[in-house]
Amino acid sequence: MKRCYRWLKSDGRFCLNIPLDKNKDGQQSVGADLTTIAKECGFSYHSTIVWNEGNISRRTAWGSWLSASAPYVIAPVELIVVLYKDFVEEDERLKKVRLSSRDEFMAWTNGLWTVQRREKRAGSVHPAPFPVELPLRCMKLFLVCRRHGARPLMGSGSTLVAAAQCSRRAIGIEIDPRYLLRIRPGPDCRMGTIS
Repeated sequence: MKRCYRWLKSDGRFCLNIPLDKNKDGQQSVGADLTTIAKECGFSYHSTIVWNEGNISRRTAWGSWLSASAPYVIAPVELIVVLYKDFVEEDERLKKVRLSSRDEFMAWTNGLWTVQRREKRAGSVHPAPFPVELPLRCMKLFLVCRRHGARPLMGSGSTLVAAAQCSRRAIGIEIDPRYLLRIRPGPDCRMGTIS
């Protein structure tokens, strides 16, 4: 989180995709805790988007069925917490730059996105790929053309693919070189590993 804060330009935005909570090994408020950590690292809070994955079949609360004192509540959602470094007054030159269409803007600023979770492909190395649609929407809402987007922990490369689809530049950073072999981003995307 500290590195992300340091790498982000002063007028940049940081879209953090995290679980709302989890109940494996005890109930934990993951979304709230990580948002607090981000703010402790210097980020300022902008807003939260709730990603409705639309699939609860892989999760059950049956372990708590006979425990009326503490049944588990399972929400099939994740959060996309939008943070920023420094608030910068809107640049007059950018006021006319259209990031998304009118219909996209109206649909995506309601704060609830229903997008099916991307299923893990057979032979896929990455354990938790997310749909290209999520970073695509974030880039079209928050990243001006000709600016760079970055994806620490690039994973399956969904963010780089989204950048290519919406004419944004992107840099992917990954600590596991196995993932790089399967990613096919666009021409304005750069990938590399760090240790």
